[in-house]
Amino acid sequence: MVMPWPPPEDDPFHPVWDPPAHHDEDTRLAAITAQRLSTDWTTRRQQITVTVQNRVIILAGTTADLETRQVAGELAWDIPGVADVCNTLRVAQHGRRQR
Repeated sequence: MVMPWPPPEDDPFHPVWDPPAHHDEDTRLAAITAQRLSTDWTTRRQQITVTVQNRVIILAGTTADLETRQVAGELAWDIPGVADVCNTLRVAQHGRRQR
């Protein structure tokens, strides 16, 4: 018996698309980071956005002070599987200085 077409799972012209493995890892890292930042007493009330690309955690937004910014970066670095942390958090300015 001859099969004129290959079965769908063997079709070289329409391969089954599998998302890259790092996508699942990035999602896991983002969830863990967000959970840690929201439960730590130093960072829980801050405006921090978490993005992960290729196991690199990107922290963006604003914090109340430099200590909070540093704690957020340390919490991200402490997660197993993280390749790097890009801490772009800014410190909120609570008033303007007069000249």
